[in-house]
Amino acid sequence: MGGSGSKSKGFWPFSGSGSVDDPTKDGNEQSLARVRSFPGATPFVFTRRSSMFFDEDGDLAHEFYEETIVTKNGRKKAKLKRIHKNLTPQGMIKLDHPCIHVDFPIVLCEA
Repeated sequence: MGGSGSKSKGFWPFSGSGSVDDPTKDGNEQSLARVRSFPGATPFVFTRRSSMFFDEDGDLAHEFYEETIVTKNGRKKAKLKRIHKNLTPQGMIKLDHPCIHVDFPIVLCEA
């Protein structure tokens, strides 16, 4: 439910080189070692995809609703209808503070 962890087995920048004598696999030495094949990999996340949208007027929000009038048995009732069309995603936003990636395999604190 809402997890963004990596479930597939494939290339992952935080995994070791795959050799048996890899020092990060024995558990004694846990370091922020970078992968040899991908030297730019860091455990930090600096940007994320925003969950907000722009509407036609340029307003920014998570959800947009419009008020509609429904007549039932001669009585008028106001109802909110969610708008799904003509919304533009905000896109990538920069985080104020870098976060550690969800799938980073090192224990940071043991209590």
